[in-house]
Order: sequence, then structure tokens, then C-alpha cells
Amino acid sequence: MSSSELHYLEAYELSLLIRSRRVSPVEITEAMLARIGQLDGDLHSYASVTAELAMDQAREAEQELMRGQCRSPLHGIPIAYKDLFCTAGVPTAGGMPIRSQFVPQEDATVVARLRDAGAVMLGKLQMTEGAFAIHHPESTPPNNPWNAGHWTGASSSGCGVATAAGLCYASLGSDTGGSIRFPCAANGLTGLKPTWGRVSRYGALELAASLDHIGPITRSARDALFMLSTIAGHDPRDPTSSPSVCLEIPGIEDSFRGLRVGIDEAWLTEGVDPVIQEALQQVMAVIRDGGGLLQVVRVPDTRAVSANWEAHCGVQAAVAHADTYPQHAPQYGPALSRLIDGGRALSGMDYQHILLDAQCFTGKMDALFKDLDLLLAPVQPYAAPTHEQLANLAQDAEANRRLIQFTSPFNISGHPCISLPCGFAESGLPIGCQFIAGKGEEGVLCRAGMALQQVTDWHRARPFA
Repeated sequence: MSSSELHYLEAYELSLLIRSRRVSPVEITEAMLARIGQLDGDLHSYASVTAELAMDQAREAEQELMRGQCRSPLHGIPIAYKDLFCTAGVPTAGGMPIRSQFVPQEDATVVARLRDAGAVMLGKLQMTEGAFAIHHPESTPPNNPWNAGHWTGASSSGCGVATAAGLCYASLGSDTGGSIRFPCAANGLTGLKPTWGRVSRYGALELAASLDHIGPITRSARDALFMLSTIAGHDPRDPTSSPSVCLEIPGIEDSFRGLRVGIDEAWLTEGVDPVIQEALQQVMAVIRDGGGLLQVVRVPDTRAVSANWEAHCGVQAAVAHADTYPQHAPQYGPALSRLIDGGRALSGMDYQHILLDAQCFTGKMDALFKDLDLLLAPVQPYAAPTHEQLANLAQDAEANRRLIQFTSPFNISGHPCISLPCGFAESGLPIGCQFIAGKGEEGVLCRAGMALQQVTDWHRARPFA
């Protein structure tokens, strides 16, 4: 197989080729760096490319594999990181010019775990300012490889573009209100937002501590499973990380058989474009044909928590940026400034009402999953908007709430979600659905994702050659 045929493989497919010695990590990394050089001048997905480091790690992986030492299925696989994860000796700006000269002395825990698994780091990926909604005015936003006139999907934008365009085999992103799931829906990818606490946040730039989730952006549910199994687990440096054990990968089957999947028809249709509704119906048919049990449920009202999300996030962002804001406010872009200013202005009593609403919603969701394995939902109520439509959302609080109504509630409740491609809009843009599960049930999510992708090929569509 020539290197030109490799760039769109799933990471696990590539891993099999590496371990059978049909291709080498050095060959793959060279080809990937060449492709980045060829295409990223137009796509702008990378904040920095660490070519020398990547080749050093690829050569080390190749030598180890030649000696029969295989660290993991990710050994020798070139991946990239959202630019909010600390990387020793490599700038970590978080989409913020004010941090452009920040060079960490150590890796974030998730970076260290992937490095120890033998993954090759290609570089750092572009993101919105501080992981909020909009790129800083001095930054060049990534372009959607499916259509440059449309949204790339919030803060993990570079992750979505690079993974979809064949500029890395997987990437690591973060999700505070939907920023793993939105880029996956916009770019035709699979992404996993784990249970809050499942993955250490140590060494990751904070937006909102109780809402931030770290997870993989990949080309398949199987790849997401392998990435998550590598980065998950307790970290003494992050006291909020849960004492969870690794997922038992061999025991996870790719079948819907016996899974109870909740369907709330009103929630799935109210204000949701017909093309999204039709895609969800196709997913339901796959579940039913695969032996899954569709159950009619009523999802707890998400309107309050999605409407409160920005204020909830803003208070915590104000805390996260207290060392530099408002002292250096002129160096901040307008969107992040507005978020922090709103958080600083909110009264303690008003924030307590937001917290009580969040606790109430979380308790109701926990109760729902006592008799349910999965909940089916869209990622968003329409396909990726144009840049003009996205700009208008910022001026319309209700339109913005509608955009995040299926994502942000589960950042607030901490439940895990997997985003999956489920079809295409008339424009040709990919669209996504998601499964939500009970806390700690990422194995069930990956099982459902693999089952869907076993009998459909939406996840194999690519934006260009």
C-alpha cells in the first residue's frame, strides 16, 4: 500500500498495518507531514507543526516495534492536540495571543499518557479563544474541508478539520458546551465526551472547571474507544478525576442487541430541521433491526439549563482568567471578554439559582438512566450554519440556546455522549447524531457507535481526496 492511500484510514486500521510491518511509523509520519504542508495553508487547522519531534518519536516507535515491543494499538500513530493541552517545550496558546509565548515545562496528563502509549505528536491544533465560542480577531479560523463557507464547529475547530481532512489520524479535544460534538457533526467525524472526571484535566487550559470535558475526535467509534482507554483513569494531580478503571475493550461487542434506547419524539422534533429528523429515523431503524429496544421516554426539560449555560460558564471563566482579566482586557477578543464580564457581573444569588437548576436536571437525568441504556438525540437542530448565520446567533439569545440545547445540558450534568455521523444535508454537509448514557457508561456508548458503523458507511465519507 502506498503512503498516498493511507491518510484516511482509521487509526486502528493503520495500527494493524504497522504491527504486520506492511508500513512503518516513519513512512506514515513523513507522508502526514507532507500532506499538512500541501493542504493546511488553505485549511489553517494547525497552530504549530512539530515536525522534528514527530520524526524523532516515529523513529523511536519504529525501532521499538522492530524489536517486538508494542506499547498499545496507538503505537506509531500520528495524532495532534488541541492547543490548550500543555506540551513540554512546545507553545500552548489556547487560541489567545496573550498566551502565545507560553511554553510549558511538562505535558498535560492526557498528552503524557498518549506519549507513553507510543502515539506520535504532529503538532497543536487551532481553537477558538480560550475555548469559548469565537476565534480571536488576530487568529485565522480553520476552514471546513466540506465547504469553507460553513462552521467548523466551535472551539475544537482545528481538531475537526485536521482529522476530517486526513492531516492526522485522530486528535484530542475538549468540550464545555459541545466543542467535541459540534466539530464532529460539522466535519463527519466521531467524538466522545466522557463522563466528567473520567479523564484528568491536569495541564489543560481551563474555561469552566465543572463543565470542561476532555475526549477524542476520531474517524470511528472503535478509534474513540482506544483513545479513551488510553487517557482515562484517576490522576493524583487532578483531585476531581474519578477512580475509574480502564475500559475492558475485548468485552465490548458491536451490537445493539438488548440495549434500551430512549426516544422522546417531542424533544427530537420541536424546532429540529426535517433533514435531521429523517436522519434520526434512519438511526432508529438500524437500532431496531439490530435488536435494540426503542423506548418512549420524556427527557427532563433542557430549556433552563441550556439558557443558563453561558452565565454558568461565564462565572467559572471569570475565575479561570482572574490572573489576566480585567488587568489585560484589551488583549482579549470581544466574545471572551463579554463572557467573562457577564460572569463577573452575576450576583451570588443568581448563580445559586443556576446551580440549583443544574442539580435538579442532573438528578432527573440520573433517574432516567436507571431504566435506560442510551438516549438518542441530534447534536444540533440543523446542519453546520454558514459564517453569516453563526454571526447572527451571537445577537440572538434564543437562537444560541437552540444551537446548544442538545449538547450543553450534558456538560452541566456530566453524562457521557458520543457523536456520530448519520447522513448528509441537501447541501452535502455532514450531519451528526449522538447517544447519551449513564455516568461511567462509555463502554455502552462505544458499543452503540461500533454497532451503527458496522452496518452504515456515513463515517467513511471524506471531504476530498
